[in-house]
Amino acid sequence: MKEDNRNLLLAIVMSVVVLLGWQFFYGVPQMEKQKQIAQQNQQTQTQSAPGASGSTPAPGQPAGSAAPGAAAAQAVGTREQALAASPRIRIDTPKISGSLSLTGARIDDVSLKAYRETVDPKSPNIILLSPAGGPNAYYSDFGWVAAPGSNVVLPNATTVWSADSQVLTPAKPVTLSWDNGQGLVFRRVISVDDNAMFTIRDEVENKGGNAVTLFPYGQVVRQGKPTTLGYYVLHEGLVGNLGEQGLQEYTYDKIDKEPALSAGTTGKAWKDAVGGFVGITDKYWAAAVIPDQQRKYEGRYSSVQTGTGHTYQADFLGESIAVAPGATVTSNARLFAGAKEVAAVDGYEKNLGIKRFELLIDWGWFYFITKPLFFVLDWIYKHIGNFGVAILIVTVLLKALFFPLANKSYASMAKMKALQPEMTAIRERYADDKMKQQQALMELYKTQKINPVAGCWPVLLQIPVFFALYKILFITIEMRHAPFFGWIHDLAAPDPTNLFNLFGLLPFTPPAFLHLGAWPIIMGITMFIQMKMNPEPPDPVQKMMFTWMPVFFTFLLGSFPAGLVIYWSWNNLLSVLQQGYIMRKNGVKIELFDNLKGMFGKKPAAAGGAPNPANSNKK
Repeated sequence: MKEDNRNLLLAIVMSVVVLLGWQFFYGVPQMEKQKQIAQQNQQTQTQSAPGASGSTPAPGQPAGSAAPGAAAAQAVGTREQALAASPRIRIDTPKISGSLSLTGARIDDVSLKAYRETVDPKSPNIILLSPAGGPNAYYSDFGWVAAPGSNVVLPNATTVWSADSQVLTPAKPVTLSWDNGQGLVFRRVISVDDNAMFTIRDEVENKGGNAVTLFPYGQVVRQGKPTTLGYYVLHEGLVGNLGEQGLQEYTYDKIDKEPALSAGTTGKAWKDAVGGFVGITDKYWAAAVIPDQQRKYEGRYSSVQTGTGHTYQADFLGESIAVAPGATVTSNARLFAGAKEVAAVDGYEKNLGIKRFELLIDWGWFYFITKPLFFVLDWIYKHIGNFGVAILIVTVLLKALFFPLANKSYASMAKMKALQPEMTAIRERYADDKMKQQQALMELYKTQKINPVAGCWPVLLQIPVFFALYKILFITIEMRHAPFFGWIHDLAAPDPTNLFNLFGLLPFTPPAFLHLGAWPIIMGITMFIQMKMNPEPPDPVQKMMFTWMPVFFTFLLGSFPAGLVIYWSWNNLLSVLQQGYIMRKNGVKIELFDNLKGMFGKKPAAAGGAPNPANSNKK
């Protein structure tokens, strides 16, 4: 089966290179990076911020109009000091806590109640938004931009608003107000739901004698480039769905290199969009501003040099609104600032009519597999309470779904095994003529009605499912810190044990490239057993590669999420049972024990006895 095994080997190797190869080069360094990010997140709660200078980029206002005045504040020290620098309204919902600043009416202090930095229940809560003037400033604000040439005074980043309440809850909105002293009275009603969606209704009352034209805007601003994981399968940075333009994703580095939008500002802008959102996303959480879904707007991503770093911004600028004397106009927008929980994000798209808001979660190219697979996992989890067990059950369901195809594949492999003596004789007979050898083999396959590549299908079909499950484990917050049994406390993280310190018995931490946990070893063993179920390839090189492939995969998956390794191990075990059943059903001998004996002693004789080449030549 030299050529057949070569085809199978080629299919496996190519698939691994395309879908998994990058992990071999980036996976281990990223494990260290994740640890550094967690440490940095904890440190930033007490560290002082470096000095920041300059201004954040203005929203995409019409040419010649004035910026909204969202100047970047000088760092004053710690996050706590920055929070204390302005009067505040407390925010309290079942999912988030924090405050909004009356100076600038910014939503700039949001912590996630349900999520912590590590699996330790005493570790700090995740901090999403932080005020300017402190470390890692990250905030959102809304307002108005004046028409070009207008000298109307508008609220800006230094404006101190009045409030009718000291707390914002789902049951109690807050109304902010400010009078510009020139006949315009600005009111902002901010409400929040039980999760993490703010609704902002801006009103402008014109008590003066002249009409004014204003443009509503909303923006998310992030000062400094955050530490990102850098995985190809995960987008971190600026994101949005801008009407008919569809999904737009820009990393921090990419937006830095875009053409100039204005002096000192690089970025990208889209005009006349209707529906959608713009924002900034991390792996598990995001902040996104959402314009009125029925009106046109200009969306923009931008980056501006501020001191030694950059300030990043995602904003929208709405259509012009004329405010006649004695009239009151309104503008509606929203801000999402929270965890990217699938049910919540999908619910907002459906109930609030936010166009393709689901794309805030990076489902990837295999969306049509990834998202349905997540829903199945989540449904099972809600009934049994353990995502790891849900993965095991889904694996069984997938095995049942593909059983007819696997049955045909394994049956074809069983027939191939039965023909092994004849195939060996053909190779011996035409050892010096590869073309005749192939022709004879193909004629044999045709006569016996065998598809020589049928054995590849179970492997090839497993790859998209494997990739989809990897994506789910990697990007969905529902999998974050989800425990299994024993030592697995986070299915989305690699197995924390390590063979090279005897699973914690030796008091030292091996280097990252030697990370090899218990579950990857279990996976390697099950893969080895599965491969030994089949006849040994006659070619010594192929035999060696098949023998060492489980070892390669064991180390390769050492840095993968534990949930994925558990899936692969369980899938291998089910495959062994399934293949054994089918082989017995077809009357084919299972080679497992003979192959294992052949590794450590005399190789058993082939079933039925292979024809003797010498006798064949005599004939």
